Amino acid sequence: MGNYFDPKWECASREDLRARQSELLVQTVERVYQNVPYYRKKMDEAGVKPEHIHGLEDLHLLPFLTKDDLREAYPYGLMARPLEDCVRIHSTSGTTGRRVVAFYTQNDVDMWENCCARALAAAGATKSDVVQVCYGYGLFTGGPGLHGGSHKLGSLTLPMSSGNTDRQIQFMTDLGATVLCCTPSYAAYLAETILERGLRNKIKLKAGIFGAEAWTEEMRHDIEEKLGIKAYDIYGLTEISGPGVAYECSEQKGMHINEDNFIAEIIDPRTGEVLPDGEKGELVFTSITKEAFPLIRYRTKDITILNHEPCACGRTSVRMRKPMGRSDDMLIVKGVNVFPSQIETVLMNQGYPANYEIVVTRENNSDAIEVKVEMTQEMFSDSISEVAGREKKLVSALKAMLGIYCKVRLVAPKSIERSEGKAKRVIDKRNLYKG
Repeated sequence: MGNYFDPKWECASREDLRARQSELLVQTVERVYQNVPYYRKKMDEAGVKPEHIHGLEDLHLLPFLTKDDLREAYPYGLMARPLEDCVRIHSTSGTTGRRVVAFYTQNDVDMWENCCARALAAAGATKSDVVQVCYGYGLFTGGPGLHGGSHKLGSLTLPMSSGNTDRQIQFMTDLGATVLCCTPSYAAYLAETILERGLRNKIKLKAGIFGAEAWTEEMRHDIEEKLGIKAYDIYGLTEISGPGVAYECSEQKGMHINEDNFIAEIIDPRTGEVLPDGEKGELVFTSITKEAFPLIRYRTKDITILNHEPCACGRTSVRMRKPMGRSDDMLIVKGVNVFPSQIETVLMNQGYPANYEIVVTRENNSDAIEVKVEMTQEMFSDSISEVAGREKKLVSALKAMLGIYCKVRLVAPKSIERSEGKAKRVIDKRNLYKG
């Protein structure tokens, strides 16, 4: 089947995986200490030397790395290999500050593409499939990652990139695409458009691999029903490599982490204490096969749970639950922790499409949250009193979920801007009211 599906690691015993992780961790720590002054300084400040790290049992001694560190070290401060050994860079969007740039040797690219090939194989893709990649290309990791994974698998790859929905649907129908790779919000938009144009019987999709943004189980089921596919989650970060760090199998009971390349921990986001299996906390990754840009104990800010129990699919790697939100995306409104995914769950359970916008404001030292929700075409024909009743029902449902009052405004179908990349669900205007 190819080296992307290596049963030695995907189905290895826990003992063999831990032994590999321990050996590679020791090598990685030694390498970054010797070659990366920024790391050496952090380790020295923490009182940790490479000789203190003998394996996984000593991982907790090492200092954390955060996105602030990556921005401070920008652009070359965390490189562990000379620039001439690198063949590619990718970057985050930089919407909240200085960009984060990640570097790759050819071995790094091969490892990353192998991880993405595993994700495609776990979703049932083979060399006989046509894989339509609608993630953005360029500096964004989504397109290049799944593109490379599809090549490793031997599938016919359509490098569509994001946008141009008319062309997307034309190629999807003309070339018989069977696997769709894009953000879940764009998948929802494609499904909506395909149904509107009466093309549902013209598509041959069987599976979708959706990631790069948070999405709920309700949104998954909605996409699956509209497109007639099985929708799989995929997880990754530019800082660690890109998509393919973890992926769902056919059981869809958590995403398998590629533990032969990455070590995962869950910590208390407030104290940094490592938490046991089954407890919710912040996900931390250590990359143990990256050459150019290895990160040790990188705090992702994603909130999730790890599960080491065996999976019915036969893979033995630890599984992570779909992230419940990000500690930095979490809204604190009137002292209450609010995740957009909670709001999406309520909306979709009430029969609304996955097109909404959350607006948070602050006036006179008081927070206010408004949820704008698109109606379906059927709802749009309701009378004014029926719409008011629907809004009232949503207000009650949201209060039951969140514990606080949210204003709800139902708006016309297609009045909220669609996303062809990552959807922007939250508009926090509270900084506009700071004195």
